[in-house]
Amino acid sequence: MRRAIHTGDALLFERILKSHKQLLHNPDSSTQGISNSNLHLAASLGHKRICETLLAAGHETPNPALNEQHQTALMLAARAGHLEAVRVIAENDYTCILRRDIRGRDAIMEASAGGHDKILQFLLAYVPGGAYEAVQRADGEGNTALHFASINGNLMGLRILLVAGADAETTNAWNWTPASYSASVQAEVYLKGLVVEMKNRKMLRQEIEGARISMIKKVESDDDDDDEDDDDDS
Repeated sequence: MRRAIHTGDALLFERILKSHKQLLHNPDSSTQGISNSNLHLAASLGHKRICETLLAAGHETPNPALNEQHQTALMLAARAGHLEAVRVIAENDYTCILRRDIRGRDAIMEASAGGHDKILQFLLAYVPGGAYEAVQRADGEGNTALHFASINGNLMGLRILLVAGADAETTNAWNWTPASYSASVQAEVYLKGLVVEMKNRKMLRQEIEGARISMIKKVESDDDDDDEDDDDDS
């Protein structure tokens, strides 16, 4: 069965599963396997059709399967950069996006660490509770998704996370900000430039909103004055 997954032979896998339903999860008991289930393996290799077969058979019912590190199949797919596998698994249960492993990391952090910006965009678009809350989360060492994106040097990932509301000043357990972990000088300069850009945009929005409110108040005040003039004339 695992050989069928490794080779991506969906038809063979379906035939084996049909005749050996007890092997639905089939956790890997080898030393290196860390009890990865069939879905963990298929997701890590990006085999969408096999993932769909396992999900349809109830692999993640009632809860997502976890390996010895408490990782979900979604985490492995996100880290490896398999967008279609991520999409299939997440759409089966969006709450899975927020699951944490033994280190406190979730699928969004894994996508950030792997440098997969399209997966990051997808997960942030569908994460329960919204993207803003998701990017505030930190692992057991205080690292946020922005820390992981900075370590990886993923420039697009940095932008996506900051637009979602990630805090560039957040420090981890060692009092290091995301910029402190920049993979290169270019990434550090880019991140700091993005932070300034986001602050300027926020200030501009506040100024525009302030001007809009002032205009509304002025119009209302003028209307009140007109009403008073009408009363005096009558």
